[in-house]
Amino acid sequence: MERKDFLKKGFTALSLMAVAPLTGSCKKDTENPTPETDSGSGTSTGSCTSSPSETEGPFPTKSPSSLVTNDIRADRTGLPFTIKLTIQNKTNSCAALSGALVDIWHCDADGNYSEYGGTQMQSTNYASVHFLRGRQTTDSAGLVTFTSIFPGWYSGRATHIHVHIYNSSGKSLLVTQIAFPEDVTNTIYTTATNYYKKGKQDTTNARDNVFSDSVSLELGTLTGSISAGYVIMHTMVVSA
Repeated sequence: MERKDFLKKGFTALSLMAVAPLTGSCKKDTENPTPETDSGSGTSTGSCTSSPSETEGPFPTKSPSSLVTNDIRADRTGLPFTIKLTIQNKTNSCAALSGALVDIWHCDADGNYSEYGGTQMQSTNYASVHFLRGRQTTDSAGLVTFTSIFPGWYSGRATHIHVHIYNSSGKSLLVTQIAFPEDVTNTIYTTATNYYKKGKQDTTNARDNVFSDSVSLELGTLTGSISAGYVIMHTMVVSA
């Protein structure tokens, strides 16, 4: 079964059963990963809006504590890409949250994830490697920075980065995802080396099962160029 069919069937089944939204709780080491469907929207107190909680998706990092690094490229090639994430604490008037653990993961330029594969969902087997996954601890400004490559896309999903945030004691605070501006991704996926052969992504943010109802809260700010590389910045609000 292709990932696109898996996602569509999983989403349809959820709708028919009228089940409650996913909580985004940690499901490490699962052998039956969950589909990538929307799991909620952010809540607001005054001008401080909590970030939406989303599913970890089918390919969560299995042992994130073993991947403490800011350079997550490993052997992957693609456009230079810097990820800057700021974490704020809703229960403290959205002040910067220092000492938080931030895990990220995303697919490579071909749309494949490490730590998985050899199955119908992902035929290429990358089960024994850990590229494009990493953990950092927020500084006094609530910031973490990762060095990566620009992610590709796979059928059924818009371009995205997965994020799991914990407090300093390891308690899960938020599982969410970051969306990308489509004008930039369309340019990259039609012109850039390592990306253009696949063409534009087949799913827009508006039609994406995860982002369709909350993209305004999950859209990262993307700057740069194909020649110089890109930087994405995004602020996430948690209750710590």
